[in-house]
Amino acid sequence: FHVVEIFNRVGELERAGHSVVNLCIGEPDFPTAQPMLDAAIKSLQSGRFPYTPSLGIPELRSAISTFYWDRYQVNIAPERIAVTAGASAALLLTMGVLISPGDEVLLTDPGYPCNHQFIRAMGGKPVGVPVDSDSNYQLDAALIEQHWAAQTTAALVASPANPTGTMIHADQMAKLIEAVHGRGGRLIVDEIYLALNYSGAAKTALALSDDVFIINSFSKYFQMTGWRLGWIVAPSGYVKAIERLSQNLFISNSAIAQHAALAGFEPRTLQILESRRKEFQARRDYLIPALKDLGFGVPVTPEGAFYVYADSSTFSDDSYRFAWDLLEQAHVAVTPGIDFGTHHANRHVRFSYCASLEQLGEGVARLKRYLQH
Repeated sequence: FHVVEIFNRVGELERAGHSVVNLCIGEPDFPTAQPMLDAAIKSLQSGRFPYTPSLGIPELRSAISTFYWDRYQVNIAPERIAVTAGASAALLLTMGVLISPGDEVLLTDPGYPCNHQFIRAMGGKPVGVPVDSDSNYQLDAALIEQHWAAQTTAALVASPANPTGTMIHADQMAKLIEAVHGRGGRLIVDEIYLALNYSGAAKTALALSDDVFIINSFSKYFQMTGWRLGWIVAPSGYVKAIERLSQNLFISNSAIAQHAALAGFEPRTLQILESRRKEFQARRDYLIPALKDLGFGVPVTPEGAFYVYADSSTFSDDSYRFAWDLLEQAHVAVTPGIDFGTHHANRHVRFSYCASLEQLGEGVARLKRYLQH
């Protein structure tokens, strides 16, 4: 993570008295909603924190199941849901039950960098597939056909994606599922940002197939990053294997976090989260034209998450050096494209709009002064 080096430098600059507009970290700037905090306090006051079932407390698994019905009109049995120690644990467990040493997994380049390590941790080999605006920065059926090999076991996609914010729509997802399953493989769909979409037409891949692995999280839409809680929806035949692996790797999840997360599905909490989703959308709608006016390229409008993956080649052919120059000279922090892969990575930087509109405006003003000096 080069962004961690940048983030650490942000802290150093701020401690030295400098004001930094931080647009590099993918962490919501909103606090955890009060109803979830109240639930956590109530749990704390009970004084009882025993180990919980490895797949999560039954109440939370049921609440997640209900959420899929209420939000997406998809009926998912609670028994197929495994609560995990964040989406990172969900991805690790999924790789653990799907791949054997030497197996290959297809994933996008650019994409979330840790996915490579989850695959490697289980003895697999990540195979980055170069994607760009022509494919909406996503894998599609044609790319699956082109890159699938004898050793390929699975494909991993994210909708919406980090760093691009692009989505795979239902018709494309159906073709993707058919292409992967037709080759005897498994499709893993990262839907961490699915509820943070701005198109109004988002559908879970579970609406198309019961045979996909879904990864989700309480970190982004529910704004519980440090609570470390996520979940898997798995085909029923894999749940026992996930449970055995989870018992061995993690024993159980945080009891307090699970009780806090339960309150995330209450109507009053969802009302808060929806208002914040609209705020993220307003930030996106401000930032994209502002970046274009500065000379950055944004060929595809992100439909979800809170990122803009911008072409910075007008200003530099070294995104890492460019990101450091912006930080040191303009005091604006962004993430270099090399954090997300190798395909045209030196030509891109990622902007996170996990900052207020006021902060975004200040960041744009600083960028303008720096780029025009």
